[in-house]
Amino acid sequence: MSDWNTQVINEFRANGGKVEQFGEAPLVILHTIGAKSGALREIPLVAHVDGDAMHVFASKGGATSNPDWAHNLRANPEIDVEYLTETFRANVVELDAAAGDEKLSAQAELMPMFAEYRESAKPRVIPVFRLDRI
Repeated sequence: MSDWNTQVINEFRANGGKVEQFGEAPLVILHTIGAKSGALREIPLVAHVDGDAMHVFASKGGATSNPDWAHNLRANPEIDVEYLTETFRANVVELDAAAGDEKLSAQAELMPMFAEYRESAKPRVIPVFRLDRI
């Protein structure tokens, strides 16, 4: 795990799920399982939270390739998720392209950088995952 991720995770856990550089943006930590290695990975991400619905975006900062964690979620979709001060079990469901684009647009309204990520990632379509509590 990168030093940056470690720093974000430590601050998240020390501050009830808040990280200063992200302001009020909701953050989660996904506990993914490596598709090949079987190793546990902890991934801090900005989420889109709307009531009980929670989504994450495999934007990789607008890169033209998917982040490794997206492949890991597809291979092992039952994970633990940390949000604020709770940890819960979730089943991860990848949205189809149209539904994913709709959620990505909603996220871009809140955080315009996601619109930039969508443009710079082209022709890649950014995968969007829904986190369903188990």
